[in-house]
Amino acid sequence: MKKYFPLFIVVLAALGALAFFINHTSKKDKHMKETVYQFSVKTRDGKEKSLKDYEGKVLLIVNTATRCGFTPQYEGLEAMYERLKGEGFELLDFPCNQFGQQAPGSDEEIHSFCVLNYKTAFPQFAKVDVNGEGADPLFKFLVTNTAFEGFPPDGKIAPILEKMLGEADPDYAKKPDIKWNFTKFLIGKDGRVTKRFEPTAPLEEVEKAVKEEISKEK
Repeated sequence: MKKYFPLFIVVLAALGALAFFINHTSKKDKHMKETVYQFSVKTRDGKEKSLKDYEGKVLLIVNTATRCGFTPQYEGLEAMYERLKGEGFELLDFPCNQFGQQAPGSDEEIHSFCVLNYKTAFPQFAKVDVNGEGADPLFKFLVTNTAFEGFPPDGKIAPILEKMLGEADPDYAKKPDIKWNFTKFLIGKDGRVTKRFEPTAPLEEVEKAVKEEISKEK
């Protein structure tokens, strides 16, 4: 028995190490499934980009359009990006043509429009769907982890959207799907969704929330 004792100890140690590895990997996988880091998205040139490349940064993910009443928000978003990009902030732009067909054109045409008119420098990805069966998995995740809490009143566009969406679907406010262009999702340094902003939310309010996330410890 004595001659087998050292082998017994080695086997026990190996089993313990294996159990630790499995437990650690399981926790890591679970964390990944709760964050945006599990997703890859397509760049304008069709390449895959893992959101894990942005790990540890504060992200603002936006679905955009070039012929929308909210399109001028590009100017404010670019200004925010320039102010905060050096502090661990990234703004990720996803054009979407699902709302009033207001993002026509190819990915390169959309990008050229944004650079020419608003001098945008933040990452802009390939056009996506954000609602429905064909929705990009990233946006399905964002919608699943947030709720629609109404349009902040802006005195102009909010009542128009409420009327239009209410006529199309009286229960629209009870559903979490994205309602219109320039909906924004704030992602913390841990990759989890922290807040959703509807398009009528003032950009000053969005930037304040971004700064709060930046100031948090990782």
